[in-house]
Formats: sequence, C-alpha cells, structure tokens
Amino acid sequence: MKKRFWIVLSLVSVALLLTGCSEFNQPISSESEGFWNEFIVWPLVSVIKYFSDLLGSYGLGIIAVTIIIRLAILPLTIKQVKSSKKMQEIQPKMKELQQKYASKDAVTQQKYQQEMMALMQNSGVNPMAGCLPVIIQMPVLIGFYHAISRMDATPAFDLGTFLVFPLGEQSIVLAVLAGLIQFVVLMTGPAIDNPQMKIMMYIMPVMIISFGIVLPAALSLYWVVGNIISVIQNLVIYKPFNKNKTEPAVTGGAKK
Repeated sequence: MKKRFWIVLSLVSVALLLTGCSEFNQPISSESEGFWNEFIVWPLVSVIKYFSDLLGSYGLGIIAVTIIIRLAILPLTIKQVKSSKKMQEIQPKMKELQQKYASKDAVTQQKYQQEMMALMQNSGVNPMAGCLPVIIQMPVLIGFYHAISRMDATPAFDLGTFLVFPLGEQSIVLAVLAGLIQFVVLMTGPAIDNPQMKIMMYIMPVMIISFGIVLPAALSLYWVVGNIISVIQNLVIYKPFNKNKTEPAVTGGAKK
C-alpha cells in the first residue's frame, strides 16, 4: 500500500507541477522566471541550442539531446525490465493466491494483499521500478514540448527544418512514423507476452499519432528517435526473435 501511495503521490506532484506551465507560446530566455522556466524549459533550450550549434542544425541537436536523455534513464529502464521479467516469473504463484483468496470480504482481501506484497518482496519485484521511467519522462517530454514551442515563438531562435520537415510546425508523416515505431516497441517488449497489456499495443501508437499531428514536428522527431532507441533496447534485452525460435521446444508434445 505504501508503494502505491508513493506512486500516486508522484503522479499527482508531476500533474500539479505541470499545471503552472501555461506560457507555452511565449518567448523564452535566461531571464524567464519561475521554477518550470528556470529548471526545466531553459536548461532544455540551452542544451538543444548547444548541440545545434555543435552539429549544425536544430534537428541534429534534438536527436543528440534525445539520445542523452534516453541514456540518462537507461539504468531505470534496465531496472524496469528486470522487475517486469520477475513479475512474469511469479505469475503462476500470483494466480494461486488469487484462487486461494477468491472471497471478496475485507479480511480475506487484506490477507491477500499481505501475501501478495510478501511474494513480491521475496521475489525481488519492485512495482515502483516500472513507473519511475514514466514519471521521469513526463516532465521531460512536456518540458521538451514547451522548449520547442517557446523557441519557435522566440525571434532569436530559428528551428528551421530537418530533412524536409519544418520543426516548428505539425508533420503528419513524422507523427505516423512515431506511432508505427511505437507499435514495434510494444511488439518487441514484454507487452507481447502479457494479454492484459496487449491492448496498449493499439492504444499507445494511436495516442502518439494523435498528439503528433497537432504538436510541433520537433516533438514527433523526439518520439521517433526515442522509440528507435527503445526498439534497440528491447532487441538486446528481451531477444524476442530468439524467444520465438525456442518456444516450440519449450511447449513440445505432452508426456505420456
């Protein structure tokens, strides 16, 4: 229960933090005041500007910053993967507990929660590990959107184009590409083995495409690059193709 409380508290804190971010269409500079501007938006703008000057374009700068962000949260992602694998391993025991405590009365459900938490602790499963990357990426993603939008509204910055896509404008092509790669991410990740998570394989790409169509192309570019990195991570960590090859041997004919 305490872990759930901290998860909910973290999400609420992030939501409250983001409610003050209403200046998305205002110019940004080092003189901009407020916690959000000083510690989220302007640092992101500065880093994007630095790599843009270094690499020669804002598109390449955004790609570089995206890679840095994903590498920074990689340790948390690895913990999330390990926790997910352990969660899959204890699924049979969790089903046994559900059957053992099928009654819905308060006393039975309390015992069920206690044994479930004990099972997770003994197995090294940390539910918080699955939420940390999401919690961390939420302000970064929205901060990225604010940084791009406010750079586009600042005369001192000229986002220009990446390939043929104006970064300050919407791009249906990049939005659709981001959604398709998100589908590949889910196909190569743990969701493919979890029937309860399979619905996310269809919801998440649609959500990304919907947001990408109305948001600046720079944000869709962030999603495209980030999702490509996620696919590579899944291929290295989960090895989905090897798993599919070995599956028939594991589920061979029944013993007589």
